[in-house]
Amino acid sequence: MKVLMTSDAVGGVWTYAMELSRALRCRGVSVALATMGPGPSDEQRRQAAELGVELYDSGYKLEWMEDPWEDVARAGVWLLGLARKVRPDIIHLNGYSHAALEWPAPVLTVAHSCVCSWWRAVKGEPAPARWDRYRHAVAAGLAAADRVVAPTYAMLSALRHEHGFESRSEVIWNGRDLRSVAAADKKPVVFSAGRLWDEAKNIAALDEVARRLSWPVYLAGDDAAPPRTGSARRLGRMDESSMTQWMGRASIYALPARYEPFGLSVLEAALSGCALVLGDIPSLRELWDDAAIFVAPEDHPHLERAINALIADPTRRHDLAARARERSERFTSERMARSYHELYVRLVCERGPGRLPAHSLRRRTA
Repeated sequence: MKVLMTSDAVGGVWTYAMELSRALRCRGVSVALATMGPGPSDEQRRQAAELGVELYDSGYKLEWMEDPWEDVARAGVWLLGLARKVRPDIIHLNGYSHAALEWPAPVLTVAHSCVCSWWRAVKGEPAPARWDRYRHAVAAGLAAADRVVAPTYAMLSALRHEHGFESRSEVIWNGRDLRSVAAADKKPVVFSAGRLWDEAKNIAALDEVARRLSWPVYLAGDDAAPPRTGSARRLGRMDESSMTQWMGRASIYALPARYEPFGLSVLEAALSGCALVLGDIPSLRELWDDAAIFVAPEDHPHLERAINALIADPTRRHDLAARARERSERFTSERMARSYHELYVRLVCERGPGRLPAHSLRRRTA
């Protein structure tokens, strides 16, 4: 089976695409990855090559960027040309609008995020009229897809609320290889990672309370447009190896998010043996209830008290870390790949048995 997948090279979608490609490879599924937005780094290109991923990159704007629509149209032509070249069994889109194209194979679109649900969660109101073209393009893509996938029920519910679609849908948790991260000797450190300028991550809240915490706070991520100045120590963007080391050393991982459809960084922290302090939002409750401390994103005093209480109570801290580590074992890359592979097979079967590779048909009927 062959999959044509779209992605960008910045942030969690790239990590998801590489993790899924690695696990699908073990199931005889090959991936051709088409990227839009800023191009992959040399390290990312090496990573894709090591996994046997066919990488095709472009500089076309993504649909959520400023004034992207000419690029979105050009990208659609480019993607259809790739489909003719690659001849995939499945089109796996990590975006929305291109699902409305005339594809030669079944199409699924994965809801990693959405401007409209982001806006409502962060701003507390519907996205303004300037996002109407985006809203219509997303709705058209969702309506055209053979299947809509979300990483949590909370994200799927938010997507339906914003765009209202009738396409069949399901939830497939994201996952990580349990061997990709590991706990090290824990240090008295509070850590967080993400786009520091993103109001959804709300890392500014952690930055603000850092001066009143008993341990130092370190923040990793793009800080080109940082939040208001606090006393946390900025580490800048990190490669995967450096991030793994920091996760392994940190005793507490804090992400008081306002909006987080899944939260790969939280999963990585849990796998690394960190105690979790998270924003009290539906998606994070869905995944980490009883395995983390939850704080209202706007309640900075509560965030401060929760972290200082964990610092002062090593027994509770170790218990929470153990619970998070145990919970994280539900979210493996193997489980994610199995779910996607089963969905791919179902989608191809729905188009008729002639589209199903013989080895996949045998596996399904065995």
